[in-house]
Parts: sequence; C-alpha cells; structure tokens
Amino acid sequence: MKSVILQSASRYLLPILLLFSVFLLLRGHYYPGGGFVGGLVAAIAFVLHSLAFGTAETMKMLQFTPLSIIPVGLIIAAISMLLPVFFGLPVMTGLWIEQPIPVVGLVGSALFFDIGVYLVVIGVVLTILFTISLETH
Repeated sequence: MKSVILQSASRYLLPILLLFSVFLLLRGHYYPGGGFVGGLVAAIAFVLHSLAFGTAETMKMLQFTPLSIIPVGLIIAAISMLLPVFFGLPVMTGLWIEQPIPVVGLVGSALFFDIGVYLVVIGVVLTILFTISLETH
C-alpha cells in the first residue's frame, strides 16, 4: 500500500514507537512491560514502515536480516540466566549493581535477560512477517 498519508505518518511514528519500546523495556523489571512487550512494539514500528514503504525498503533500512538478531538475543538471555552460577547461586538468581544509574535505575541480570528477550521477539516477529510479505509479492 503506497499511501502518502501512511508514509508521512510512518516517518514520524517509527522513531516514537522505537523510543516507546525502549521505555517499556527499561520499565519492565520494575513494573508491567519488559522485553516481550517492548519487542512487540518495536516490531510493530518496523511493520508499519513496511506497510508504508514496502518490505524491501524496510529491509534496506534495517541493514541486517531480522533472523540474525535472534541468536544474539538468545546468547544475551542465556548469559544473564547462567551468570549467577559462577557466583555459587542458583540459575536465574537476580544479580544487581548496587548504585542506581540515572534514568535507568538499578541495573541487574533481569535487565539483560529482558534485552535478550527484546531482541528475540523483534527477530522472530519480523522474520515471520517479512517472510510472509516477501512470499506473497
């Protein structure tokens, strides 16, 4: 669909939706939100761009295949999950830096697990939707 209105709206909504997805990601380990919801919002931002400009144009803008970020997210999540074992703690025990970071708050292994989930969700959703879109054209 090549709508001028949708293209104009997409130019403004893409950065806003991506910023909101990062907000949801950072908010997630204290309140509702997190990697899954943030990843869905980020994927929706790219799907909106894909609807406005075409999947090929969105893939060019991304400069990488969405499938390639799935293993990166899995590795980050796995490391954050297994890191406590090296300190003699059970798997998935939260490790926290004692000093809060401005804007982000307390940083711990839960945030890195959320970042991994965030990347996996973006990769999976975009891979599925872009594959379907490219197959139908």
